Amino acid sequence: MKVAVHTEQHPQSFYTATAREMAEHPRLEGDISVDVCVVGGGFSGVNTALELAERGFSVALLEAKRIGWGASGRNGGELIRGIGHGIDQFTGEIGQEGIDAIARMGIEAVEIVRERVARYAIDCDLQMGYCDLALKPRHMRELEEDQAFLQSLGYRHETRILQRDEMHEVIGSDRYLGGMVDMGSGHLHPLNLVLGEARAAREAGVQIFEYTPAEKIVKGDKPKVETPSGEVNCRYLVLCGNAYIGHRLEPHIGGKVLPAGSYLIATEPLSDAQCRDIIPQNMAFADLSVALDYFHLSADRRLLFGGLCNYSGRDPRDITGALMPNLERVFPQLKGVRVEYEWGGMIGIGANRLPQIGRLPDAPNILFAQAYAGHGVNATHMAARVIAELLSGQAARFDVFDRVKHMTFPGGPALRSPLLALGMLYYRAKDLL
Repeated sequence: MKVAVHTEQHPQSFYTATAREMAEHPRLEGDISVDVCVVGGGFSGVNTALELAERGFSVALLEAKRIGWGASGRNGGELIRGIGHGIDQFTGEIGQEGIDAIARMGIEAVEIVRERVARYAIDCDLQMGYCDLALKPRHMRELEEDQAFLQSLGYRHETRILQRDEMHEVIGSDRYLGGMVDMGSGHLHPLNLVLGEARAAREAGVQIFEYTPAEKIVKGDKPKVETPSGEVNCRYLVLCGNAYIGHRLEPHIGGKVLPAGSYLIATEPLSDAQCRDIIPQNMAFADLSVALDYFHLSADRRLLFGGLCNYSGRDPRDITGALMPNLERVFPQLKGVRVEYEWGGMIGIGANRLPQIGRLPDAPNILFAQAYAGHGVNATHMAARVIAELLSGQAARFDVFDRVKHMTFPGGPALRSPLLALGMLYYRAKDLL
């Protein structure tokens, strides 16, 4: 079994083993000046850099380890429409117009990914088709409301509510009361996506530096980022470190996002018959519980199965041992299947579970994007676009996010993870009702 190892190199995983564009970029040596410096080489940072380069800005991107080293290269690979959780809670801050704008952006975000894959010929196994899974009657009501809302927005992709006796059309499991098919969402190979986008950014003129951590930010009319062996002077700085940004580099945003662990396994390749039995239409899936399971087939017919969202800050001792009971509960016919890869990583979560996109109150030329709460594959691409729009003189969509206030978690890093764990226990208890 190949287990994740945490170094400056990409952790061992199914994604790393099947990566297609592992270009290596140099460390920053010396001082440079650009229009925009982006810190963080995941989806947010790479796509912000690409969006800005496409608009004519000179851009430098700094990554402490490797492009896609964090959640962007380790996540479940599910491209699901929507941004935020329960966005109606923000009506008082942004009004119904703002709520509708975020809902529309949640749809547009998926289209950005699809367009980027097509435009830059990124080979990332993109496959459309997704199904939300209901475990209780309340979930079915939520799905019906969600479908009606999508229809009210003019959603152009097929959606279909499935009752229990129809579920075997899409999944070989008796676990679920029903579901909602969404042909406008799907799944992909996330590491190959971000590596392909980095290649596109590099070809557009972005200077990409790996093994180059940002050690200090100097604020002012022209911000400066100091690194171990050089510095970047810029007009604008964009912080995209998400769960890895750290409190030390910028306390204002470091205290608003908490890292939470999420974990995956990849089975041995399954037979064609097994694939038809468990996922006959090659869709992606996630259930609607707080401690959700999510899964889909890879291009080489492995079942990728994830979950175990962990707010304690401690990784499971045995990822496969922890996830296999969940997999076998969904697909008992796969009992005893061999697992060939296991890995995990940190996602960023804020108190209200809406992505945090804004600017520093004491430095309006320093922007940030973080805290995607497990929906980063699409939301990161939207964050990159609205930041690029802002720097190009179009502030309307950026301002919708910037008007939402985000709580700073009390105490230092040692206290914040237990507080989040307690909060999520409350939501999991509610989930039992």
